[in-house]
Amino acid sequence: MHTLQLHKTDAADRLAWPVVENKVSVTSSAMAVFTDFKQYMPHVIDENAPAARVEKIMRQSHVRMMLVVDANNAFTGIVTSQDVSEQHIVQKIAELKVPRDGLVVRDFMQAKTSLMSFDFTELTKSSVGDVVETLKDYGQHHCLVLDRDSHEVRGVISVSDIARELRAPLDVQDKPTFSQLIRVLAA
Repeated sequence: MHTLQLHKTDAADRLAWPVVENKVSVTSSAMAVFTDFKQYMPHVIDENAPAARVEKIMRQSHVRMMLVVDANNAFTGIVTSQDVSEQHIVQKIAELKVPRDGLVVRDFMQAKTSLMSFDFTELTKSSVGDVVETLKDYGQHHCLVLDRDSHEVRGVISVSDIARELRAPLDVQDKPTFSQLIRVLAA
């Protein structure tokens, strides 16, 4: 064994960046834009975490969606950066009549039973273009991928990830859900 020599970092030294060749196109396999939770740890947050904290975590880590888990790490839903925006926080304070620090992620999350998901097996036979069109048709920015045989949330597909891979902007307009339309009509 020998001791390595340490060198002073020079002011002219700069970061090395990987040479990234864009090989993803709309005809590529959908698997090219799929974040597989068997390979990558999902971003999770406890449903009882303070809502203001999750907004800060998302902003600092450049994450727009987190999976919500209960005290037993069981999946209960998702929360997006839009769900915990300042506007939604102010609305919840007025609606629930609680102080800001009394709001938790569970107050803002979208329950798992309200979420749509791709079937993993079908996804393996699909293209990026198929995924983009489906996300546009449903107005979804994120979509879970479900292994229906094992009842596992296998991963997620995100419009922002697809746009980054394609190096092109993608416009997916949110379409209101039935429950959102009912709330608007009832107001």
